[in-house]
Parts: sequence; structure tokens; C-alpha cells
Amino acid sequence: MEKATFAAGCFWGIETAYRRLEGVLDVAVGYEGGSKDNPSYQDVCTGQTGHAEVVEVDYDPEKISYDELLEVFWNIHDPTTLNRQGPDIGTQYRSAIFFHSEDQKKKAELSKSSKQKAGTYPDGIVTEITPHKTFYRAEEYHQRYFEKMGRH
Repeated sequence: MEKATFAAGCFWGIETAYRRLEGVLDVAVGYEGGSKDNPSYQDVCTGQTGHAEVVEVDYDPEKISYDELLEVFWNIHDPTTLNRQGPDIGTQYRSAIFFHSEDQKKKAELSKSSKQKAGTYPDGIVTEITPHKTFYRAEEYHQRYFEKMGRH
């Protein structure tokens, strides 16, 4: 099993997209990239902690590759809007890839570069590629939120 961590706006929809993939063993929503230890949702919503809403994906690399996870990442959000996804505005909704290894870093950078060169996103990609440090699991009511609300 390996881990991948992505920020692409509100974590509820991102979680659902990754849960649907064969080879993904688990997905947890949470916070990463900020300065406060163990932030709460209310803390992160202030925009003052520096955390992004993220998903931490546990996956079997024999069944799904990191490159395939990256493709989903690019396709489920707009990586050209700084600190915004749809109606959600703030640094907590930024586009970011938190890499867990040098191999993931290289693949993320190559993927971003190829998207830019291909002109897929003519407005330019603002996605951060940064080292994974600490993932803080969000409160339980956020986990599988859409499933709990009857939306799959």
C-alpha cells in the first residue's frame, strides 16, 4: 500500500471521486500544509492556519498507479484558480499535491508540466507541489460525508 495526498477544493467531492477507483483501498479527508497542530474544521475555515482541505488516498500500486491518481486530480477540479474552487474561496481550497516520495514529486512535476505544455489549461496552473509533512484527519462527520447524506 502507498499513500497520495491531494488538495482540490472541498474535500467531500474529491473523496467520493477517489473512492470509486479500483485499486484505492481507503480515502480519508483532512487537513495539511498549515502551521497549527491538530486543527479543527472551524480553525481551517478561518483561513488563518494555512491548511488545505485534502484527501489522503491509500492505494495498491499494483492495481492503480500514482500517474492514474494524478489524472483524476487534474480532471476533478480547476487547477488554474488560486485559492478557489467554484463557490469555495480561501487558501484552504487551494490546489496542491503533497508528495510522499521523490518519485511522487517527479511524477507530479512531470504531470503538471505536460498539462501546461499541452495547453490543457491555457490560464496557467497554480497547483502547488510540496512535501507531505503531517496529515490531520478531519472530524468523523466529514468522513464519507456524501455517503452519509445519501449522495454517491
